[in-house]
Amino acid sequence: MPVIPRLNELHSEMTAWRHELHAHPQTAFEETFASEFIASKLQAWGIETHRGLAKTGVVGIVRGRRARDSPASNNATLQTIGLRADIDALDIQEQNDVPYHSRFPGKMHACGHDGHTTMLLGAAKYLAETRNFTGSVCLIFQPAEENEGGGRVMVEEGLFDQFPCDAVFGMHNWPGIPVGQFGVCSGPIMAAFDVFEITVHGQGTHAAMPHLGVDPIVEAAQIVTALQTIASRNVNPLDQVVLSITQIHGGDTWNVIPTEVKLRGTVRTFRKAVQDMVEAHMLRIINGIAASLGGSGELRYERRYPATINTAQETEWASATAAEIAGEDRVDTNVAPCMGSEDFAFLLQKRPGCYLWAGNGDSNNGRVLHNPRYDFNDELLPIGATYWARLAERLLG
Repeated sequence: MPVIPRLNELHSEMTAWRHELHAHPQTAFEETFASEFIASKLQAWGIETHRGLAKTGVVGIVRGRRARDSPASNNATLQTIGLRADIDALDIQEQNDVPYHSRFPGKMHACGHDGHTTMLLGAAKYLAETRNFTGSVCLIFQPAEENEGGGRVMVEEGLFDQFPCDAVFGMHNWPGIPVGQFGVCSGPIMAAFDVFEITVHGQGTHAAMPHLGVDPIVEAAQIVTALQTIASRNVNPLDQVVLSITQIHGGDTWNVIPTEVKLRGTVRTFRKAVQDMVEAHMLRIINGIAASLGGSGELRYERRYPATINTAQETEWASATAAEIAGEDRVDTNVAPCMGSEDFAFLLQKRPGCYLWAGNGDSNNGRVLHNPRYDFNDELLPIGATYWARLAERLLG
């Protein structure tokens, strides 16, 4: 595999960075350790560094040394590209027995953002040393990818106004894909992320005398079952939808039928029209079932992240770069989209770009995303850093 030799030399150093980040995980908009760590590295390498977007975000600018009239690729119209890595952790208690385990109880890097940050830092160091391109590379270290939409906040606070980019690119490690292989597709690759809360109202009474009240637990049970018919009977089978109830809260003791029950969950889709339809059908089912049993219901539906949609030209550039590193037979350019979500979608709503997956290896023994035994595979570090560096050199001539 043609990993850049300089990045192979940096492998052990990058591994040390990754372990340091892994040991100090922080969650949405509180990633002060990672923010300071990133900024100090960029500044030490002579990279123009900006801080403060979305509280803990960091943006670095590496400017090429080649003039615009020097020989360039057919992508010479690109002046600046953005490369994005997420820096936040999750509210999970780590179960790994490693020297660099989380020092913060209840927090851990269970999604590999420590590795994403490290790979972009490795590429940043190489690009700062060589600057063998025209234009500029915008290094976007983004907080709060998990649940809180740090990508949206960076965009709203002027990311692309302050740092104009012609295209943006993202990358995520992917357990189950062998190290050294990539997966990508044009169009939707990650689903939209919606959350909801249903409040079912009844009339509380003694559990031994249910006829004197209206049981919201019975209402809620029927609503849970009926909501599953949306995917099976209301949505076109060619459209993908996941509707999952993840919480049920109701009642406090054994002999009292409560007054209300709350249901919470998530919906994942790829198209806005399907989002609209699912929300409308949920409201119809909730109101209909609750009313038929003598109660009432309310729906609070919140659209968190849009679908992550890759643009065709940028996907072609990304897959060609991955193939240059891994070989064409090790890049799946028609990978099946995932029903998980990604707030890189907000960046793609403003700029064309591509988000791809880099193989993290075997997913056995709990090495899956958001698992307390997950750990990023350090073998991927020089490969991912090479992808970033080659992408910059390829697109900027």
